[in-house]
Amino acid sequence: MAGQLTFDAVATGQGADTRAWLARRAEAVVLPVGALIVGLVAFGGFLLAVGKSPLDFYALVHTGAFGSGFAWQNTLSRTAPLLFAALCVAIPARLGLVVIGGEGAIVLGGVATGALAAQIAGVPGVLGVPLLALAGALAGGLWLGAVGALRHYRGVNETISSLLLAYIAIALMNHLVEGPLRDPASLNKPSTAPLDAALRVGDLPGLAVHWGLGVGIIACIAAWLLIERTTWGFAARMTGGNVRAAQVQGLPVGWLIVGFTALGGAMAGLAGMFEVTAVHGSANASLAAGYGFTGILIAFLARHNPLAIIPVAILLAGFEASSGLVQRRMDLPQATTMVLQGFVFIAILASEALYGRLKPFTPERWRQR
Repeated sequence: MAGQLTFDAVATGQGADTRAWLARRAEAVVLPVGALIVGLVAFGGFLLAVGKSPLDFYALVHTGAFGSGFAWQNTLSRTAPLLFAALCVAIPARLGLVVIGGEGAIVLGGVATGALAAQIAGVPGVLGVPLLALAGALAGGLWLGAVGALRHYRGVNETISSLLLAYIAIALMNHLVEGPLRDPASLNKPSTAPLDAALRVGDLPGLAVHWGLGVGIIACIAAWLLIERTTWGFAARMTGGNVRAAQVQGLPVGWLIVGFTALGGAMAGLAGMFEVTAVHGSANASLAAGYGFTGILIAFLARHNPLAIIPVAILLAGFEASSGLVQRRMDLPQATTMVLQGFVFIAILASEALYGRLKPFTPERWRQR
């Protein structure tokens, strides 16, 4: 039939592009999943070395993360900031940039939210909450947008600069929360003034999970559409593939680098905003919870695909949600789940060496057997 790609057509080379596309798709799924399995198995060996049962550990992880309605709600509540933190890494990655300083944008987004909330107390929530979201996104966007500017205009490595700026941001948060922005009533735990009730973000209908989850999922879908279905996304992917070729084609490389890093920072800033408005009720040291660093693992495990970030973030959030149960039942430190993440991340980095080297199982290979 005309236009139909037959088995023989593929075998004779007419389907070479199709085979290459299928191979890339297979790699994008098989290698991250394989790296995850390898990391889990390696961590199981670590547990055996310290005298603990891997089967008991993973059973408790399942129970604590997905074993009941309460466990699911706990997991999904932790998923919201991880979605934004992963987008902070994944969006600039499409330009070949490795930005790992999302933690700084998260804490500054939270501080900006707490500072503005104290000034607009009494404003109706329908107006105040969008203003707080804008403040959080703007703070995070400006902070990481500076990373893009340093990269393009001064040639400063974005990985190093974003990481260093994250530590500066945490120190700045501590200074502001314990100094100029501190609520005098916060004695044992310095924080900004509590948010007005009208400025608090509520839960999704029928769930004990705040609206940050819904907004995070929408943000992942919007990021995918931006990258895969717009000219700006195409320009970003072209720049990530070959900067010189993009410049020759007249693409605004500088604006793309600054814009996409700023957009990633804005996503992280929204994570801080929801942590303040939906979880803590004020900006305090709890903002530095490590979500920005977990987001790095999620983004790499999802191969920087915004849609794949959603299930991966739920999985990693489940690991964190079950850490308390694991600690109580197996007498393991709460940081055990961080060790697990480390094993998985090492496996992911190792799997990068296999990309482009997997040969698709073609009819030629079948006939050679």
